[in-house]
Amino acid sequence: MNDAQQLARDPSQETSLETILSELMRVRSAVTAESDKYKTALIAVHPNFRESAENLLHYLALRRRDLRPLQHQLAVRGLSSLGRAESHVLSNIDAVLDVVRSLLNRPRPDSGDPVPVDYLRGRQLLSEHTEELLGPSTPGRSVRIMVTLPSEAAHDYALIHNLLLEGMDCARINCAHDDPQVWARMIEHVKRGERALGQPCRIVMDLAGPKLRTGPLVPGPRVLKIKPKRDVFGNVSLTARVWLVPESALTAPPTPADAIIPVRADTLERLRPGDSITFRDARRAKRSMDIVDVTVDGVWAELRATAYVVPGTVLHHHPYHHKGHSAKYVVADLPALESFIKLRIGDHLVITRSAEPGREATFDSSGRVLTPATIGCTIPDVFDDVQAGEPVWFDDGKIGGVVEKIDSDRVLARITHAKPTGTKLRADKGINLPESSLDLPALAAKDIEDLSFVCRHADVVELSFANAVSDVEELQRQIAKCPGRAPSIVLKIETHRGFRSLPEMLLAAMRSQCCGIMIARGDLAVECGFERLAEVQEEILWICEAAHVPVIWATQVLESLAKGGMPSRAEITDAAMGDRAECVMLNKGPHVLEAVRSLDDILRRMQAHQAKKSSMLRELSLAHSVPL
Repeated sequence: MNDAQQLARDPSQETSLETILSELMRVRSAVTAESDKYKTALIAVHPNFRESAENLLHYLALRRRDLRPLQHQLAVRGLSSLGRAESHVLSNIDAVLDVVRSLLNRPRPDSGDPVPVDYLRGRQLLSEHTEELLGPSTPGRSVRIMVTLPSEAAHDYALIHNLLLEGMDCARINCAHDDPQVWARMIEHVKRGERALGQPCRIVMDLAGPKLRTGPLVPGPRVLKIKPKRDVFGNVSLTARVWLVPESALTAPPTPADAIIPVRADTLERLRPGDSITFRDARRAKRSMDIVDVTVDGVWAELRATAYVVPGTVLHHHPYHHKGHSAKYVVADLPALESFIKLRIGDHLVITRSAEPGREATFDSSGRVLTPATIGCTIPDVFDDVQAGEPVWFDDGKIGGVVEKIDSDRVLARITHAKPTGTKLRADKGINLPESSLDLPALAAKDIEDLSFVCRHADVVELSFANAVSDVEELQRQIAKCPGRAPSIVLKIETHRGFRSLPEMLLAAMRSQCCGIMIARGDLAVECGFERLAEVQEEILWICEAAHVPVIWATQVLESLAKGGMPSRAEITDAAMGDRAECVMLNKGPHVLEAVRSLDDILRRMQAHQAKKSSMLRELSLAHSVPL
């Protein structure tokens, strides 16, 4: 029986120090042999990452064996169990070997090897790489905060200014939205805020990548529902605020409105406060509105009963003073309601290669399906790589199905996952095929076009759907074509294939001067399974710490707070866990300022308790609760 077998046979039984020493030396030999095998790959790595790449290879070799029996035997003797060795693998093994040799009165052999990365050097390398990628840390908080900028940031400097005041360290621009003119104005506002506050902020630009999404749907009806608020007895407690505006000069209301009605007119100058407007709505119900204010841009009216307004509805003006001049106004075109397809478990959905708008299923008089629901997709060629029996997910995993049949122009899927009452599928929602071997390049034609702007203006470029070394190399090639300083690169890990390829992609990314990793947990959860997300993100954190590469913790952080103004308890815990990364990303929302403020507070508090995987033993107030 060899030493490893003896350790594994019954970890509850104490093993001799000689056996532990032999196993530790065997582990060390395997670890050093790994980096010797990859000498050529290490030469290609940028000098900034030479030590880090070697430590990564050591860590990968260490984790190729089950160390739990050895860890147990070390822990029995109160020794380091190698459980926090990510940033300094060889140094950690050597330290434990030294202690075991000391207990056995054995001298340490003089190998003549260079001194490996130790604990302090590992921390220093990660800190240097983080500062180069994400900028200097905020006093009192080492974890950076990244915020995805909304489109309003292009014309609202105050928003950027306030985000910086609350603690934003990196401003992220998603190239899937807006255009270079809008991006330039956002960046101008960030630079202005930096100068005004004397506070640095990195510009991060996210390439859209080949995102597979649902196609358009047949537009919904053009109808506007206007509804006042009622109390529990059905009485109107708050009238509906209606903004009437000429079609020829559409102007946004100065304050929020319940409805905006464009009318076919050049002016509404005949309307006066106190006047009324009557009409028959789409149900032929009689309704009236009272004029309460008239401005140069539009007219405010109040409605006390629910009404459905459609284009062509005739509005009859009744002056308060009967001697006034009455008028008729016709409602102009209205935007179509957003369409959706409601899918239930057992339903069929046809995914077409055509750009023709999709539609809901149709039924006969008995409720039997005549034609299943149909929807297109943004990259139809992807279905060349799909096989029957493979799963398909929509809208970040809200709807799931299985591919049943593949034809030349369509794919038939049966829905297996949805709410009991049905789940709505809308246009422009993500499609995931986690078990399909998709042949998609990480850089689409639009991404390559956008890179010319990104390389001129951004500090960091994010590569969406990084799946293979070839994706990283293609990004590096395209960046090399751009004149001037090359931006740092961040690989977004959002597919199962990307997760499996992470170590190789890291070694490729380390050929650049500066790089990082983003855990894009939305798509990643769908691809790997929600039940595995916690495990997967732990593995990514370990691998990146071994490589001394900063990690960005992203997707749905404090989302309820950012969008609705109130966080869930689970979100607070999730945000606190983000302290183990080097940066936490918030998405846009009406309450994003409150979200940044809360995240800043959470991260400052957690910093006193946690540093990566290590608990920090600060004085605990709870420990004083029992008198000793």
